[in-house]
Amino acid sequence: MHIRIKQAAAALLALTAGLIGVWAEFAPLSFYRSFPLAGHPWISSLGPYNEHLIRDVGGLYLALLVLTGWAAIRPQVGTLRLAGAAWLAFSLPHLVFHLLHLDELGTADKIGNIVSLAVNVVLALVLVAPSGAEAGRQARSAPAERATAGTGQEARR
Repeated sequence: MHIRIKQAAAALLALTAGLIGVWAEFAPLSFYRSFPLAGHPWISSLGPYNEHLIRDVGGLYLALLVLTGWAAIRPQVGTLRLAGAAWLAFSLPHLVFHLLHLDELGTADKIGNIVSLAVNVVLALVLVAPSGAEAGRQARSAPAERATAGTGQEARR
């Protein structure tokens, strides 16, 4: 996958992290009552307000913003992959939780909730996917690795 596509995916994730992180960290009650939009309370439908928990979520998103923002600004394969792995570690369980807790939401909110969370997972997968250059390098180096297999020469590379 081309580095510019990965850079764009990281930028989108960083934007998401920034918006959610700042809102949850600095206006936790508003975030609890109104996320994602007024009249569509995805969070308050799940239980009572807990300022500590909402601020922790804000801090988590701000940490993801730092990592993913850096990856978007200075796109290197390892940094992009690390950011993607961090987003997957958070986003997959987050998506699964919400898939199992949709009862309190209307149809449009169920769709919006799952689509928005699934988009984060897809963008994270883009970041961890091998780039075109990596795939080409792996294909070219495979015959050499097979030729030296068992000779002890692999360790010297």
